[in-house]
Amino acid sequence: MSDRPLAIDLHAHILPRNWPDLRQKYGYGGFVQLEHDKETGEANMTVDGKFFRAVQRNVYDPEARIADCDRDGIDVQVLSTVPIMFSYWAQPKDGLDLAQYLNDNIAQTVAEYPRRFVGLGTLPMQAPELAAAELRRCVQDLGLCGVEIGTHIDMPDGSKVNLDDRSFDVLWAEAERLGAAIFVHPWDMMGKKHMEKYWLPWLVSMPAETSLAICSLIFGGVFERFPKLKFAFAHCGGSFCATVGRVEHGWRCRPDLCAIDNKRNPKEYLGHFWLDSLVHDTKMLEVVTDMVGTDKVCLGTDYPFPLGDVHPFFKPGDHIREGAFTEQQKKQMLGLNAKELLGLEGDSWGRE
Repeated sequence: MSDRPLAIDLHAHILPRNWPDLRQKYGYGGFVQLEHDKETGEANMTVDGKFFRAVQRNVYDPEARIADCDRDGIDVQVLSTVPIMFSYWAQPKDGLDLAQYLNDNIAQTVAEYPRRFVGLGTLPMQAPELAAAELRRCVQDLGLCGVEIGTHIDMPDGSKVNLDDRSFDVLWAEAERLGAAIFVHPWDMMGKKHMEKYWLPWLVSMPAETSLAICSLIFGGVFERFPKLKFAFAHCGGSFCATVGRVEHGWRCRPDLCAIDNKRNPKEYLGHFWLDSLVHDTKMLEVVTDMVGTDKVCLGTDYPFPLGDVHPFFKPGDHIREGAFTEQQKKQMLGLNAKELLGLEGDSWGRE
């Protein structure tokens, strides 16, 4: 390994190469399938036969992603599923079955390449008791570091539930007990029916979804009830840091609406949770670290998707390396903070 600082990518998505026909297996549709082009190695993600997204070999081939990591200077990727696979709207037993399939695949990939990958599982969040049990299996049996969850939960009955809902307390309690990391990633973006042009759901709604999750956890008192819970949020916290002044003002001027479940100032939670570095702008990264601290930001790229800090648009970590940070702060953000968040020990990480 070179003398450069350890680089751990907290935000990297993976899929299995193949999985069963879920419509046939569960008896209803809405699930994602992967249709491979054997000549190119590319594949199409489809939902009930309708095209969703094209993906390259590196989304399912560990050797291809390791080659990309070597090119980009990434020592370790933290693997998590692609959020469309969450399938929270599915029946709980089916959601659990799919989560276990995905989690077993991630655990197998980590076991095959233990120096290059660590893993985060996925959970059937539509059934919190099942989610808590699967979290326990992920950590204790599969050796994963935690889980990735969505910014809200689309329930099987069509309702949408935010993360402050008390039904999730059983999961938060188990995560706190296990010391498991919870990486929150936006999905099923709000208002997308009114944003059909210009890729606006990904540009506008995704950041808002992450702020929704953070505000729900703050105002709902989750951080108060579970003070040792380790939350991290994708896309540098979305729009939260840019709007936290407005959030605080709302708490001050309308406590009858905002402070009904938690009396503490929302700004007091800055630095309580982790963020990835995926803000796409060096100056904005400096602003965010001034607010939350350089000890609470971890390198994250959104690999292998083009809206991330990925080749050929960026070299992962450049915004950290180019920012007005000390060398020790850069080391923290590039890798050491992720080690703390995920409970990674030792120095045997990355290439031989």
